[in-house]
Amino acid sequence: MFTIIRNLTLAHKIWITISLAIIGTIFFSYILSNYFYEKYYVENVRKTLQEEGSQLATNYNGGEITDQLIDQINWYNQMSEPEVLLITNPRELSACLPFDIDYESYIDEEDRERLLRGEHISKIGYEQKMGHQILGVIIPLLDGNRLEGIVYLYTPLANITDMINDITNLWIPVAILFVILSILLGRKIITKLIKPLKQLEQAAQHMSKGNYTERVEITTNDEIGKLAQAFNDMACAIAKEDERKKEFLANVSHELRTPISYVKGYSEAIVDGVVKKQEDVQRYLKLIHREAARMQRLVHDLLDLSKLESSVYNLTKVPLVFSQLIEESLAIYEPILLESEISLNMMLDPEIIIYADEDRIEQIIHNLIDNAIHYTEKGGNISVQLKKAKNNQCELIISDTGIGMDEKHLNQLGERFYRINKARTRKDGGTGLGLAIVKQIVVAHNGNISFYSKVGEGTQVHIAFQVLTN
Repeated sequence: MFTIIRNLTLAHKIWITISLAIIGTIFFSYILSNYFYEKYYVENVRKTLQEEGSQLATNYNGGEITDQLIDQINWYNQMSEPEVLLITNPRELSACLPFDIDYESYIDEEDRERLLRGEHISKIGYEQKMGHQILGVIIPLLDGNRLEGIVYLYTPLANITDMINDITNLWIPVAILFVILSILLGRKIITKLIKPLKQLEQAAQHMSKGNYTERVEITTNDEIGKLAQAFNDMACAIAKEDERKKEFLANVSHELRTPISYVKGYSEAIVDGVVKKQEDVQRYLKLIHREAARMQRLVHDLLDLSKLESSVYNLTKVPLVFSQLIEESLAIYEPILLESEISLNMMLDPEIIIYADEDRIEQIIHNLIDNAIHYTEKGGNISVQLKKAKNNQCELIISDTGIGMDEKHLNQLGERFYRINKARTRKDGGTGLGLAIVKQIVVAHNGNISFYSKVGEGTQVHIAFQVLTN
């Protein structure tokens, strides 16, 4: 059963749900109509008969039943809608009624005891000759402990089946018309509801085959419309990610192909004996070693990024004097800065201590300083500032007077595979891994990183870490 339901289309499920709702409504209406019939109509008739019978019984003051009382009740019977009978001997009840009843089954000993106690008795039964249910009420006429007679009131009840049949006859043509309209309108409504989902299914199939340009038309603002919008956003994000991966693979291929070409060419020259002078052989070996180091760094960066993004790498956190670590990390850049004629300014708060992985924090500093030197021309300036910030944090600011970048790139800096300069020259091509690694390390330390830059005015990188307190 569950397998069949699971294999049904959404349209079929909607139709089944509507059908069950209609059937449930009809069933509930039938139960409710019977309940109200019994609760209000029958009870109201019974109460009316009891009140009329009790009022008539007040004319009896004990003793034998007089002809005057009989005349009064007969007169009332002619004037009232229900039938009213005065019976002096209850056993003569069947003879007084226009239909046959079995007295013994109609008024048994228990009913007689109740009448002797002055209680009213009501009876409901189907009378075949009249074709209706009959509601009768028996009011006792007591002379002390003696039952002198009864006032019997009865009236046919309206048949609920007849009422339902009348309603059915009235509503059958309306129901048929309603079903036809429901089929026509329901099909259009369900088709309209299902259409975006079918588009989503088709778009998802195209995406599974590598076509990330497929989009779903948004026609509503309901949940399906929001789902379509979310799908389009996801498709756009996947398309961008796929584009970056392709760019990344192209960049990595280029970065690997260049040193491999050098290594292959230089090594073949040495092996084939093209290079005979010892000093030339040494120079070629140094070039081979340099290019091998380039490939090693690239592979190392790729492995680092993969570990950091998958949370495989375990940080070894220890208390660090942040300013001291920065000074030691920047010391190796003195020859490079001197050669590039770039000045370095440091403003470091020596009291700031952080709880972090020393190697990873040093890697952050190296990557950011490498970028700053790379994009700062001769005569430029690099500034490194460490200061306390709000909420028990410290802020590391590395700024340069380099070429800067357009503000549209700032939100995407640090994303995987993202490169500002699409060129693949050895001078400024890059692989787009440095800032991605920096961002992942900052996130792993529960820190924050942000970028500020303008074309021709340089770039600032702000990194915030939690300060270790005593």
